Amino acid sequence: MSSPALSTLPAPAERRLAVRVTPDALRHIRAGHPWVFEESIRSVSHEGEAGDLAVVFDDKRSFAAIGLHDPTSPIRLKLLHAGKPVPIDATFWRAAIRGALDRRRRFLDDPDAERLGYRVVNGENDSLPGLVVDRYAGALAVKLYSPVWFPHLADVIPQLMAETGCGGVVLRLARNVRAGETFGLSDGDVIAGAVGDGPVLFLEAGLMFEADLRHGQKTGYFLDQRANRVRVGAMAAGRDVLDVFSSTGGFTVHAAAGGARSVHSVDLSGPTLAVAERNLAHNLDREAVRACRHTCELGDAFEVMVRLGREHRTYDIVVVDPPSFAQRQASVDTAIRAYTRLTHLALRLVRDGGVLMQASCSSRVPADRFFDTVLTAAADGGYGLTEIERTGHDTDHPVTFAQGEYLKAGFWKVRAPGNRLR
Repeated sequence: MSSPALSTLPAPAERRLAVRVTPDALRHIRAGHPWVFEESIRSVSHEGEAGDLAVVFDDKRSFAAIGLHDPTSPIRLKLLHAGKPVPIDATFWRAAIRGALDRRRRFLDDPDAERLGYRVVNGENDSLPGLVVDRYAGALAVKLYSPVWFPHLADVIPQLMAETGCGGVVLRLARNVRAGETFGLSDGDVIAGAVGDGPVLFLEAGLMFEADLRHGQKTGYFLDQRANRVRVGAMAAGRDVLDVFSSTGGFTVHAAAGGARSVHSVDLSGPTLAVAERNLAHNLDREAVRACRHTCELGDAFEVMVRLGREHRTYDIVVVDPPSFAQRQASVDTAIRAYTRLTHLALRLVRDGGVLMQASCSSRVPADRFFDTVLTAAADGGYGLTEIERTGHDTDHPVTFAQGEYLKAGFWKVRAPGNRLR
């Protein structure tokens, strides 16, 4: 499907907004926070469009920061830079992208660098708020979480392609962005270079996966759990593994490649499970993958886990990696109840001495509360948990401010009720 050229997008307005903010907001800006909320703005020089550059001045009329104006969002300014004045031009974008790539030197220095999948830009955490860029081998998926980026894509995309060496770019739009003016662009459009019609194949820790950049969830694959998938693979040899909320089979494939005797993948989406099967097939050159007995089950994870418990099915490793349960602050208590129930259900399925891996990607649920929820649920059920490790974001998902942290996961050795002295 053809899409309008980047040159058809609106150009950034030449006139910049002058913004005054509250003293508290100014303190947060100087401490490095990337957002200015609507209620923190004391005055604005004039009305602006999404993506207009806005300069924040302090009470002495000195430059404090510059950001992108988002007139329809509670986060009114997405800050690009604070401190001394800088021009926002091609040099600025190039430096920001190079800085992001430097923080991912581990991937750039990999012998298979051009075949890897990893996050190139992690939004606010790389000083490019509302912009996420994921690389899958020779293609980029650029996801916009705010319309402020439309006027700047014509400048940013060529810099991204030049610095990464990628030959094609797919545009992905968050739901809130799709609901507004998109200037003729649609979610999944190829907006620069060329990207084939089918899935893109890429490497993760030496294993081959596919990503549907145009239609897949997020940008085609959940890159953020890479390190945890590798951990599961490292402990899977000779073990039976249950992968709940398996999605496209990241944990499943790593477990199989790590020598798992069997892996049972559970997901609510049939097409997603089909991708998991294909991802296993992409790695059949490995003897361990060929030897692993893999089964899939289509169904609601909660309901499937209840049934497996009633059938007295048990596993050496149980992986529970659900989607976000708290899209809004009002949903946090509901999310905690869901995590509690998942822990109860999962522990019934872990063999004595086995491993529970449970994760949360709900940013509104703090890490301490999530881990306390798992431990409390285990204690209530009479289970003993010995902590192996707590993990967070992988290196290509850096976190530079509190609200940027969302992923947390724990690995625990499980002692069944009555076996606490083991």
